[in-house]
Amino acid sequence: MSKKTVKKVILPENEIPKQWYNVLADMPNKPEPYFSSVTNKMATPDELEVIFPKELIQQEMSQERWIDIPDEVREMYKQWRPSPLYRAVGLEKLLDTPARIYYKYEGVNATGSHKLNSAIPQAYYNKMAGIKKLSTETGAGQWGSALSLACNYFGLECEVYMVKVSYEQKPYRRLFMQTFGANVIASPSNLTQSGRAILEKDPDSTGSLGIAISEAVEVAATNPDTNYALGSVLNHVCLHQTVIGLEAKKQLELLDEYPDIVIACCGGGSNFAGLSFPFVKDKLNGTNIRLIAVEPTACPSLTKGVFAYDYGDTAKVGPIAKMYTLGHDFVPAGIHAGGLRYHGASPIVSQLYHDGIIEAQAVPQRDVFDAAVKFAKTEGIIPAPESAHAIRAAINEAIKCKETGEAKVILFNLSGHGYFDMAAYDNYFSGKLIDVDYPEDLIKENIRSLPDIK
Repeated sequence: MSKKTVKKVILPENEIPKQWYNVLADMPNKPEPYFSSVTNKMATPDELEVIFPKELIQQEMSQERWIDIPDEVREMYKQWRPSPLYRAVGLEKLLDTPARIYYKYEGVNATGSHKLNSAIPQAYYNKMAGIKKLSTETGAGQWGSALSLACNYFGLECEVYMVKVSYEQKPYRRLFMQTFGANVIASPSNLTQSGRAILEKDPDSTGSLGIAISEAVEVAATNPDTNYALGSVLNHVCLHQTVIGLEAKKQLELLDEYPDIVIACCGGGSNFAGLSFPFVKDKLNGTNIRLIAVEPTACPSLTKGVFAYDYGDTAKVGPIAKMYTLGHDFVPAGIHAGGLRYHGASPIVSQLYHDGIIEAQAVPQRDVFDAAVKFAKTEGIIPAPESAHAIRAAINEAIKCKETGEAKVILFNLSGHGYFDMAAYDNYFSGKLIDVDYPEDLIKENIRSLPDIK
């Protein structure tokens, strides 16, 4: 297959990975263990079983390199996997760059994003454990959409706490979830102790992922038939997403290509983990490759945060993890990349960044939407605002190639489409979007309340 003529690579069904790749097996320094927010001691599997099924806890703690994907999950994956790999020929022409730009497109499933890769196995394992209902949070609505569909497949109830600013900005995402039977609640709400506490302090709170997580975890912890499902951050979520990078490697091999640069946006980390983790092993083995996580300047957990133990949620209900964090009290500006508003980053992504194995960049949202429009005009897909962060970084790298004359191979993750995000594009075209830099003094203030874990 000639890389000069092929613009799209689709693998057959039998090339769907049979196993997820666990990067923990190859990391020189493993992430630090979780601590209990109740005892301030190392969290035990029994404590985690209050909100997670045993199988997911085992995946969370596993050091095995390969973990089998259940046949039932692979069968459901067949509805949209393997997802296509495209060469961005139109974008290359617009930029007049010698770089070859490829993107893995995860927007081809019913929910329009990569989140279904983990929602399906999480719903499956909970169903096998006899759970009747899953509670969760969602920012942009992509994770809530994915879990609502997955719960519908397996006959589970689904309760979604949606960050209030996104709930108001994205009514069609809410309606999408409701169509599949989910109960969608604007967070903070009056339905939980966590939500009421926030509203008492700030009745006009626009919410945050940390607050929504607190509400969803509280619901799971206080109802025996209910578990919690998280769409990013945790090890097992990053694990499930590695189908993206595993497929991309095979597709590039068919073109006799290998990336010099791998790029994905990063909020909690599952998007970046999904594409990049299968390439981390290569880098650790000496391959010259750059792995770049891209975040918004409004929520710069990797580029401005501190590497420390912190609560995963605002109400201090869930486990405590060592990660790059802006502090669990962080409340972000209402930027349109709702899926990138989390105060921390995956412990695995954080450790890899701390060790210099991956890179991180922060970009402002007007530049992000400028890149998104360029991509839409040349490639025919309107990207989600989250994915457009990766496009921005890919364009920047391609321009550098033009300046140096280097014909590098750039791979990025187009993790979802933006067809539910047109209000954000409307704001961009009308000049209403502003760039937000999260101030250093607020970070210093927030990290004063980090837990005292040695």
